Amino acid sequence: MSLSRRKFLKTSAFAAAGLALWDPGRNPVYAKNSSNRDLDKFQPTWESLEQYQCPDWFRDAKFGIWAHWGPQCQPGQGDWYARGMYEEGSHDYKYQCETYGHPSKAGFKEVIHDWKAESWDPEHLMSLYKAAGAKYFMCLANHHDNFDNYASSYQPWNSVALGPKKDLVGGWEKAARAAGLRFSVSVHAAHAWTFYETSQGADKAGPLAGVPYDGHLTKSDGKGLWWDGYDPQDLYAQAHAPMGLEWDWKNDGHGDLPSAAYIEKFYKRTIELIDKYHPDQVYFDDTVLPFYPISDVGLRIAAHFYNTNMQRRGGKLEAVVNGKILNAQQQKCLVMDLERGVSNRIEPEPFQTDTCIGNWHYDIGLYNNHGYKTPDQVAHMLVDIVSKNGNLMLNIPLPGSGTPDPDELAFLADFSRWIKVSGEGIYGTRPWDIFGEGPASAGPAVHAQGFNESNRRYTSRDFRFMQKRGVLYAHAMAWPTDGKLVVRSLASASGKIRDVRLLGHSGKITWAQTGDGLAVTLPDRKPCDYVYTLQIRGDGLKPVPYTDTTPLVSPAADGSITLTPSSAALSGNMQAQEGATPNIGYWDNATDSASWRVHFDTPGAYDITTKTSSLEGAHFLVVSGIGSVVSMAAPITGDWDKYAEVTGGPLNIEKAGDYTVIVRPADPASWKAINLAALALKKR
Repeated sequence: MSLSRRKFLKTSAFAAAGLALWDPGRNPVYAKNSSNRDLDKFQPTWESLEQYQCPDWFRDAKFGIWAHWGPQCQPGQGDWYARGMYEEGSHDYKYQCETYGHPSKAGFKEVIHDWKAESWDPEHLMSLYKAAGAKYFMCLANHHDNFDNYASSYQPWNSVALGPKKDLVGGWEKAARAAGLRFSVSVHAAHAWTFYETSQGADKAGPLAGVPYDGHLTKSDGKGLWWDGYDPQDLYAQAHAPMGLEWDWKNDGHGDLPSAAYIEKFYKRTIELIDKYHPDQVYFDDTVLPFYPISDVGLRIAAHFYNTNMQRRGGKLEAVVNGKILNAQQQKCLVMDLERGVSNRIEPEPFQTDTCIGNWHYDIGLYNNHGYKTPDQVAHMLVDIVSKNGNLMLNIPLPGSGTPDPDELAFLADFSRWIKVSGEGIYGTRPWDIFGEGPASAGPAVHAQGFNESNRRYTSRDFRFMQKRGVLYAHAMAWPTDGKLVVRSLASASGKIRDVRLLGHSGKITWAQTGDGLAVTLPDRKPCDYVYTLQIRGDGLKPVPYTDTTPLVSPAADGSITLTPSSAALSGNMQAQEGATPNIGYWDNATDSASWRVHFDTPGAYDITTKTSSLEGAHFLVVSGIGSVVSMAAPITGDWDKYAEVTGGPLNIEKAGDYTVIVRPADPASWKAINLAALALKKR
């Protein structure tokens, strides 16, 4: 049985525990300004927040950079270090013991003490971010580690009093404004309640078995120590029975839900953050909003942010609040955020995808292994997301020192070169009638929080569309090996095209609009890397529906038949790749297959010659539509770019006609990945 939120709060232990509900008489902000009608436009209810409209600055910006930077970056071990270091036997636990000491004596508070941010130069960093195309910048105000990276009146554990002894949010805010970027903050601290529950534990084995970790310490335990006068419970918040890591605040009777005092302290910290630094955007790392649905504190913060933003901007609302896993009503009140997620459609409301080139907090291992996302991957993500009514917020994680590593600097430099060419077709655009066309247009639907991004392989048949001021932009997701593009959605029936240009190319290009699509001949030299943008002017252009069928392959004049990656229908996760040797690659899955529609002029026995590369060798089958089967080998070549030809057969064709020729693994249990560049059939 489901309960309404109102009935739920009235009948549950949450209300009995005194969790704070909104009362305008108790809120000094509302009480002080109750005569200001503009300030009071939004009340902390979903019905009132439905008046919200996403501001144009956000919809125009498209691309932001995030410095997800706090004390958990100091160890350089990646995300959630402040939790993992209390998990006996884990990588983070071992690192903590070796670097700082056993967590019964040296907890996360010692990591904070070690963090100095000694090389942090926000003005220089902002110049790099702006050059890389960012139109807005977001900093980490606090994470689940509960440490405020600003001058907080309500959280003694903050970056002005401890660690760097600098107002990090204030420095970021000043640098962003000076660079002309919109300024955003991310808030994650609501979940410290459960995040730090591992600090309540103790080793189960070894010489310190049973000795409590430092999550139990209080202010009185710090006398004479470096943290004398500070209460670890203000940081760890662990004076409660553990309820287990939980994002929806459904403890099912296990442990203690957040106390009224804890929630009210979070509220005051966040209101102070908003009122002191006046961000344009507040990102909450929460399901819907902080503490929803056990408290309306998130609704109170959102209403306050909207109202005070309007007051400062003469009645114009330019505030953005991000929440996650929103229903249709909530998506009208907030801007939905998808963590490491992508949509498979044009979303009815603007949204944001947030992702990272590596780990959320700095991970030295990823740098050492050169494991970051490439500019190519991110450029494709950005174009795909924008075509669907979204923005991309990209985290470039900083080491504890505050200085980007060489791979991060190279990423920013390379990405900036691309965005300078293609940015015209991205910034300020809105979705077209369809987001794209091509084999990589299909994708998984968004479920829950996101986490469905993947490293898709695009071909020159893949396009993403956007429009701005009467101009249509078609982003080609790959450069064709033959220099020719065909935009099928822009066939003659779509409307008259008057002009086509290639962004970054100063000369004219050859193009023609036919019944099959807009055919474009590209110049010999690429204007940039990664994604290539056509600027198209026309009259009332509308997409033409088309069927992306697999072509029928016919024999050459000598009777031979060549089957190429571009003419194949692919089943599974394999991808047709273009490059020096076009091939069907990423054939890791034994259930994947490739097929071709082939016309045979004459019956008979056909020899098969395949061109493959493989690191381990594999066997596969070539099957005709009438049941003729040939086993073929892909020999070990030792390099994916080194190919070998093997001839086998015959494939028996009993009579002339159209057939489906299929290539699939011979034995799924022993299958090893191959690249298939070509398959030729020649009659004996």
